Amino acid sequence: MANHYKSIVVAVDGSKEAEYAFRKSIDVAKRNKDALLTIVNVINIRSFEAYDRSSVDRAQQRSEELLNGYKAQADAEGIKNADVVIEYGSPKTKITKELANLVEADLIICGATGLNAVELFLLGSVSEAIVRTAKCDVLVIRTPE
Repeated sequence: MANHYKSIVVAVDGSKEAEYAFRKSIDVAKRNKDALLTIVNVINIRSFEAYDRSSVDRAQQRSEELLNGYKAQADAEGIKNADVVIEYGSPKTKITKELANLVEADLIICGATGLNAVELFLLGSVSEAIVRTAKCDVLVIRTPE
């Protein structure tokens, strides 16, 4: 297959757009036999007003629950090579500059918008940054209206 993806990264943050991106990643992984599907959630510590260990712990727990739910769905859909990754830092750099290189991603899937509307307004969207900086294909998913 000429356009076979071997390593797919899907970025999730708990938003509806991320849910659609995850669903699309399952479809793509099924069409690309034996592809690795890496489901990532990046905890942006900058979004905490003050570095508070209990806030970070709650974010970690929420992230684990979110990713474990997605991993269970991937398993139920017959995806045999699915991993989950929790990162800390800026999603804009962690996804494309670190994780994508680590797993040798040839496709990154993300939602068009996410949970943090304030950051979107002030700094630009994560999906926009991924499109600009990724060294592989990027699929940006929009929710149906």
